[in-house]
Amino acid sequence: MAETYFPRWTLKTDGVIAPDERLPAPQTFALGVQHVVAMFGATVLAPLLMGFDPNVAILMSGVGTLLFFVVVGGRVPSYLGSSFAFIGVVIAASGYGGQGPNANIGVALGGIVACGLLYTVIGLAVMATGTQWIERLMPPVVTGAVVAVIGLNLAPIAVRSVGSTAFDGWMAVITILAVGGVAVFTRGLLQKLLILAGLIVAYLIYLVLANGMGLGKPIDFSGVARAAWFGLPGFASPVFKLDAMLLIAPVAVILVAENLGHIKAVSAMTGRNLDPLMGRAFVGDGLATMLAGGVGGTGVTTYAENIGVMAATRIYSSIVFVVAAAVAIVLGFSPKFGALIQTIPASVLGGVSIVVFGLIAIAGAKIWVDNKVDFSENRNLIVAAVTLVLGAGDFALKIGAFTLGGIGTATFGAILLHALLARRAG
Repeated sequence: MAETYFPRWTLKTDGVIAPDERLPAPQTFALGVQHVVAMFGATVLAPLLMGFDPNVAILMSGVGTLLFFVVVGGRVPSYLGSSFAFIGVVIAASGYGGQGPNANIGVALGGIVACGLLYTVIGLAVMATGTQWIERLMPPVVTGAVVAVIGLNLAPIAVRSVGSTAFDGWMAVITILAVGGVAVFTRGLLQKLLILAGLIVAYLIYLVLANGMGLGKPIDFSGVARAAWFGLPGFASPVFKLDAMLLIAPVAVILVAENLGHIKAVSAMTGRNLDPLMGRAFVGDGLATMLAGGVGGTGVTTYAENIGVMAATRIYSSIVFVVAAAVAIVLGFSPKFGALIQTIPASVLGGVSIVVFGLIAIAGAKIWVDNKVDFSENRNLIVAAVTLVLGAGDFALKIGAFTLGGIGTATFGAILLHALLARRAG
């Protein structure tokens, strides 16, 4: 019998849940909400840093995830959220000053659309020719290092976001302990919701200590009271200028490497060979980026934070991401929810980010373990070592008007270094 385009998603109630399996509806909904929580902080932070409307970013993350789901036939469990790879080039192209809305957002959006188009073309090429050439460029030692670097590169952001006071630092520690406690000492559904449950516990503790006992900055709910329940986000239209397009479009190469690493991580965790779907995944991500850029959203990518959640829960059902996308779309039209999320203390979000980004880094190491990468071989040792330090140290290179940030430098460095050393070894 021919394989259907979408899986049939057989029901399973415990253990590891594969991409073509599903949990009962209540658990599926709860896990979808957890994935929304996992992606929310980073997906909102990226547009804020670029002067974009965060509600548009949330909305288009949901729409983009649904589009990705359709393109890959529901066989690759992934969430698409705001990509940090765009921040530097968008600021450079639009001249954004760092405060308030980006007055030149249209020019940036034109570049994002161009990037999505280039990304889609690369995906079509992979669909036509296969992934062999990508595999040669990015074997497990490279992809494992790139995935690990994504987590390590984000680590300083997580630590800095905690806050500067002693109370903030201790609240981050409490948050980490809350998430860890849920992960280790609970069972069943609560354990599967470790990120969401740990965040809620830490939030309530903060509320008691700060609002109740005056030990820290109180949570201010006045913005929630003023915000409307539903309303349109601030959509915007792209403006196509060649210089901005040439500046932003090359980010597609970084997205390809990032997406490849993410899919390799998911393949390692699920035990499923997702390589035949690689081209479709690139196309889905590229189309979603074009769509987001066309209405005022940031470029999107498969999200490492959600991969971290899957690594922790061992639930890979792709249906969960449909629920997450639907929740994100609803929330994108809710200023009140946006205001409520804004009340989560930075120290609590920072603590959660430390856990999630750490799980991403470990997912990279798992690629090495699962593929039995031999680190007694000097080539593998040098490639991994240099890549990790370039990424963790956020080593940047300026090439004309284009600045290649730490993740990009580490990614291209890993690819080139492995190719050069392989050539020498041959």
